[in-house]
Amino acid sequence: MKEKYEAIVIGAGHAGCEASLALARKGHKTLLLTISLDAVAFLACNPSIGGTAKGQLVSEIDALGGQMGIIADKTAIQLRMLNRGRGPAVQSLRAQADKIKYHTEMKKVVESCPNLFLKQAEAEEIIIDGDKKIVRTAVGDEFEAKVLVFATGVYLNSRIIIGKYTEDVGPNGFKNAKKLSGSLTKLGYKLLRFKTGTPARVNARSVNFKELEEQNGDEEIQPFSFITKKKIKNRAKCYLTYTNTKTHEIIQSNLDKAPSLSGEIKGIGPRYCPSIETKIVRFADKDRHQLFLEPESLTTAEIYIQGFSTSMPTSVQEQMIHSVKGLEKAEIMRDSYAIEYDCIDPQQLSLSLESKLHEGLFFAGQINGTSGYEEAAAQGLIAGLNAGLKLEKKEPLILSRGDGYIGVLIDDIVTKGTNEPYRMMTSRAEYRLSLRQDNADLRLTQIGREVGLVDNKRYNVFLKKKNDLEKAISKLNEKLKINEKLINFFIKNEENPPKNSIKVKDAIKRSNIDAKKINEEFGIFAEFSDEIIAELNLIVKFEGYLKQQKEDIEKAKKTEQVKIPNDFDYYKQKGLKIETMQKLSEIKPENLGQASRISGVSPADIAVLPVLIKKHEGEKNERKNKKNV
Repeated sequence: MKEKYEAIVIGAGHAGCEASLALARKGHKTLLLTISLDAVAFLACNPSIGGTAKGQLVSEIDALGGQMGIIADKTAIQLRMLNRGRGPAVQSLRAQADKIKYHTEMKKVVESCPNLFLKQAEAEEIIIDGDKKIVRTAVGDEFEAKVLVFATGVYLNSRIIIGKYTEDVGPNGFKNAKKLSGSLTKLGYKLLRFKTGTPARVNARSVNFKELEEQNGDEEIQPFSFITKKKIKNRAKCYLTYTNTKTHEIIQSNLDKAPSLSGEIKGIGPRYCPSIETKIVRFADKDRHQLFLEPESLTTAEIYIQGFSTSMPTSVQEQMIHSVKGLEKAEIMRDSYAIEYDCIDPQQLSLSLESKLHEGLFFAGQINGTSGYEEAAAQGLIAGLNAGLKLEKKEPLILSRGDGYIGVLIDDIVTKGTNEPYRMMTSRAEYRLSLRQDNADLRLTQIGREVGLVDNKRYNVFLKKKNDLEKAISKLNEKLKINEKLINFFIKNEENPPKNSIKVKDAIKRSNIDAKKINEEFGIFAEFSDEIIAELNLIVKFEGYLKQQKEDIEKAKKTEQVKIPNDFDYYKQKGLKIETMQKLSEIKPENLGQASRISGVSPADIAVLPVLIKKHEGEKNERKNKKNV
């Protein structure tokens, strides 16, 4: 069987779903291949969406016209704003999602999307014939397209490890892709071997919840999607417990059985989400570690033990779990395991996520060496969107580090590469105060509209918010007249009363006063939603910092406007160090800004590059003119 499409996406995890939906919604006939229909948008590890820095990614996906935020809101059983007691730059939304419902709802969206065709099949070989890309499956079928998106997750040549037991399967026992790695190697791609893991699941009936600390959800908080208007109810509780000295003794006495430490596991694991045995070894001075018990769904008794990932033998796993307070009689329903898999070196990609080796091939998600559903979905959206723009013969969308966390994520992996599963963190974003979760739509929705992903419904919601915010900002220069009411208001909020009438803006700048309190007392912003008032408050409170970051972002964008020609030969340039020539030739940065972030490239090199580029372009034009003459 041989069929033709405009685009093919391999893999229907979080990256594959966003990529295929972006392509199809832009009007391109798209085939989405998955190794199992049961694995579509499957939450293979943690039953949650969002978290520190990841919440920002989800809202940016949503602002651009993606799907993850909508499904996360629809299937959330608990919402919490992390770091609420800290500054707005590091606050991130996290949803406990119904694992079963999330898969079901996303699969419905994919199945019903016009121009999108979902098929269960294992991709085995990629054949490039001119501008045609052919995918050959395990049963011999062939599918042809002009662009191809790889979103294979952790299924490439994967195997799970539990003690001495290993099995060549994907997450949750799903079938893996055995031959596609070999096909990528033949095409010239450098492969890396990474590892991740997932904790055991226990039966809720066997947990002594009375001994655990309750972790309740937050009320009245903005959901992930800017078009979700229905209030989300917290319908589940999470619980907190800890490992103890007995747990640690069990682990330490069985370290010889730990595949992650014995050398049985060759793949490199995530430094920021290590196995419990790695934590015990690495942080030997700690006498306990946090464990969160999280429900996987409202329709199952399975409880996920976050923070307890291990590849120890099952007999040791049982001892470890039973040593924890509240889990003394826990019934293990699914054993914990580690999983090794192949991925590519992301430095083989351009900032559009298109391959530098083969035009029309795009890569997104964990195949690029990242970890996490949110990182995968963000890349999937960009890869799918840019594959669509490629078909339309338009310039790709490249988000800068000042545009969003998505820009930071892609720039990091493509420019610097990664020697471990890459995880997004707020500390990676230098402009994080400007790249908050609450303003993702104000930053990105217009961009999403211009590239054809934002529909009328979403765009109208965005325009209303933008217009309301502009009206609210105009009220900041109104004055609060000096009278007894105003004086009492300041005294009540433990602030020195003004001697004269005061601008609303200046009142908000006081430490103990905010826009919400002023509205409650004086009704200045009565016509606006709580969302607008909260946004207004942040704009005023952090005015100086935001102004400085805006200037820094504009300065950085100027360096990104200096494009480096594809035919620019660094080895022929005088004034560059040998190390600089090697680094720049290997990575082939697309602009001066990207070049400046490459390890080993000095500020002196960056200072001389624009001169060399200008000289190169001048010589090229001169040769062209001579040829024409």
